[in-house]
Amino acid sequence: MHIIHIASELAPIAKVGGLADVVYGLCQETLKLGYTTEVILPKYDCTDYRQLTDLKVEQKDIWILAGSSRYNNTIWSASLGELKIFLIESDHPEHLYNRGVIYGCSDDIDRFIYFSCVAMQFLLQLGKQPDILHLHDWHTSLMALLCQENNYKLKSVLTIHNLAHQGVCSINTLFKLGRDLLKDLGFSDSLNVLETGIIYADCVAIVSPNYKQEIQTPEGGCGLDGVLRESQKKLVSILNGIDQDYWNPAKDPYLKRNYPINELESVLKAKLTNKCFLQKHLSLIQENVPLVSCITRLVPQKGPDLIEYGVIRTLELGGQFVLLGSVSQSNNDIEERFVSLQEKYRNDNRVAILLMNDEELAHLIFAASDLLIIPSLFEPCGLTQMIAMRYGTIPIARMTGGLVDTVFDIDTSDKPFEKRNGFTFAFPDQQGVNWALTRAIACYKNHKKWQQIMKADLNYDSSWEKRTKQYLCIYEELLSLKS
Repeated sequence: MHIIHIASELAPIAKVGGLADVVYGLCQETLKLGYTTEVILPKYDCTDYRQLTDLKVEQKDIWILAGSSRYNNTIWSASLGELKIFLIESDHPEHLYNRGVIYGCSDDIDRFIYFSCVAMQFLLQLGKQPDILHLHDWHTSLMALLCQENNYKLKSVLTIHNLAHQGVCSINTLFKLGRDLLKDLGFSDSLNVLETGIIYADCVAIVSPNYKQEIQTPEGGCGLDGVLRESQKKLVSILNGIDQDYWNPAKDPYLKRNYPINELESVLKAKLTNKCFLQKHLSLIQENVPLVSCITRLVPQKGPDLIEYGVIRTLELGGQFVLLGSVSQSNNDIEERFVSLQEKYRNDNRVAILLMNDEELAHLIFAASDLLIIPSLFEPCGLTQMIAMRYGTIPIARMTGGLVDTVFDIDTSDKPFEKRNGFTFAFPDQQGVNWALTRAIACYKNHKKWQQIMKADLNYDSSWEKRTKQYLCIYEELLSLKS
């Protein structure tokens, strides 16, 4: 089987969030199983080319009509370990992928519609005939329609990682599609790119079972609950996983002390060593109190108000708090708020507010922390809770999306006791955070109960192995129906 992923991100070379990790993890697992797997993504100027080998021009003269002009594009190929990738470089005068960022431009929809059109032309021009075209989020979902428009007979799977982002645009911004085709979809002056993908993809995968249910309701459907319910027969839910080779405390190069996850006593000792090292590194007071962390993008979805309250309440309860939060230009108000919080606690040796994206430091924080708080307003799947559990760090999570499917409250869950692995709260407000956080910090002193939760975390299977088999079953089912 030959699988081609079309994506806007790929860890570790072009990463903003969890989408990049999911694409990489799924590709790695299908490669292990012997399936031909490739990825097509834009050739950003901010791509980390140091991790690529065999970078070379694969194909020149991929021409695209955009409005009344034609633009040339070059396809580069490279290897990321065993994974072959193709990078699309455009000669478009707007320098579509040379902005120093992956997202956050006012013309993002134009950029990714163009990317989809070039990717389609590349596949057609080289006569590539994969068995499965796997698309990810709105950025590439237009490919499902382009395949049909070009009579390109292959099966497409669209994974929705976050329904809140849909690529809604005016038809006048489109580079390639005709109005007659859009009228068949019932559109007049605007187009929802993600909705188009949902309609035309052969299968739509949702990244957690609970999120699949949420998005079919008016409250969680972001305006697309109707089309999702109409497409229910082709909706499937597959919980995301994490790359357990990359997130492995036994050999993680960024830790002060590594530890095997199957020896609890070694885990406890190593986590204390890593905590002391992190405290010293961040100029925190050296004391063995509960260390609560939050590693996140500081965007409205992640509950910034509740993160700030979590800092305040943790200190009141006698703990320490470390926030590693990345900010973007599109959320200036949130950035200003946390810059003020950073200044407020500048001389407080119980808290560190770090407004940056630092992958190496994130690994150390996961290993050093006792608790990780995830107070999201919505969370399609979430990966940080699974990473935390992998490192023996107990999650505090709001009950939404994939957090419901992965974090089970020690006191209230109906799961068997040995599977209860964290603390949860239902409502995204201060009372909810306080209820979960107070219980968690109190539990820190109950060594028997605390270690039972840690065992449940360390035993949780977050690998891609089972998840990949579910995707492969979908691929094979679609191929069996191929006309």
